[in-house]
Amino acid sequence: MTDTMVMLTYLVGATRFRRISEKLYVDGNKFYKDAGIDFKTSWFSVYYVLALSESPKTVMQIAQQIDFSHITVKNVLRELENAELINIIPNPTDKRSKLISLSDKGKYFMRQLKPTWLSFAAVLKRIFQSGHPDFMNILNRIDKEIAGNPINELVSGDLKEPVRILDYKPSLKAHFYSLAGPGLTDVVNGQLEEEDLETLHNPDEAYIKHGGFLFYALYNEQVVGCVALKRMDEDTFEFAKLYINPTYRNLGIATKLIERCISRCKENHVSELWLQSPTSMQEAHKLYYKLGFIDKKAPSQMLVMERTPKIMYMGL
Repeated sequence: MTDTMVMLTYLVGATRFRRISEKLYVDGNKFYKDAGIDFKTSWFSVYYVLALSESPKTVMQIAQQIDFSHITVKNVLRELENAELINIIPNPTDKRSKLISLSDKGKYFMRQLKPTWLSFAAVLKRIFQSGHPDFMNILNRIDKEIAGNPINELVSGDLKEPVRILDYKPSLKAHFYSLAGPGLTDVVNGQLEEEDLETLHNPDEAYIKHGGFLFYALYNEQVVGCVALKRMDEDTFEFAKLYINPTYRNLGIATKLIERCISRCKENHVSELWLQSPTSMQEAHKLYYKLGFIDKKAPSQMLVMERTPKIMYMGL
C-alpha cells in the first residue's frame, strides 16, 4: 500500500468507530437477554446517573453529566419510562423542565444489574486492551483533541503536528543533559553531584539498562522536553527528570510526556507509578493531581532524596 493510501485510511476512522460501537450495543443487548434481564445497553449511562443520584435530576443535568445531547437523553428516558424504571414529575421551580428519578422498580432492578455489570465490564476491559492496555485513556485523549480542535478548523489550518513524543534513540541522548541539566541545577542551587552528572550524561545507562525508558518531546521537530521512567521492581515504576524548555511550557507538553509514561507502564502490566518532587513546585503538583496522582508514603524500595520530599502515587 502506498503512503498516500495509508494516509487516506484515516478517512474511514469514524465509520470503523461507528461499526465497533454498533457491534458493542448489539452484543450487549444479547448479553442482557441471555442473562434474563430486560435492559438495553443504550440505557446504561442515563440509568446509572439516576441510580447514583441522591435527588431527582433534569434532562439538562443528565446530559451535562454524561456529555450526551438532550435529544439522546430524552429518547433514553422515554424508553426507561415505558419500562417503568423511572418516575418523571413536574419541576416545581421550572415549568419548562421535568424531574427524573428511578422508580421503585428501577431501584430494585439495580440488585439484578450490579453483578452482571461487573462481568460485562471485565469482558469489555479485555476487548479494549486487545487494542492497547491504555485504550480508555487514549480514547479520552482523542475525545479532548476533537473537542478542543474541531476537525473542520484543523483541515483548513496548519496540518503540521506540533508535539510528538519519541522513545529514546542514540541521536537524542545529548538532549537529556541540555534539557534536564539546567532545571536540576536550579533545584540544587547550582551544585550537581557526581551521580547527577552521570545520570544526565548517560541516561541510557541509568534508566534503559535497568529496564526503564526515556521519552523526548518534539515541538515542530525541535527537542523541547524529556522524562525518564525508572524501573523500581517488577511491578513498579517511578517517573523522574521531567523537564520542559521554559520557552515551550504551558503547551501541554508535560501532560503528553506523563501520559506516555502511564501508557508504557500499562503496556508492561505494572501496578504502580510513583514520583518524587520538590515541595516548591506547586503548579506541577496541580498537574499531577489532575492526571490522577495522589499523595502517599514512599514504598520501601524508593530512594527518596532530600530535595524531593513530596511523594505521589498512581495505581494502574
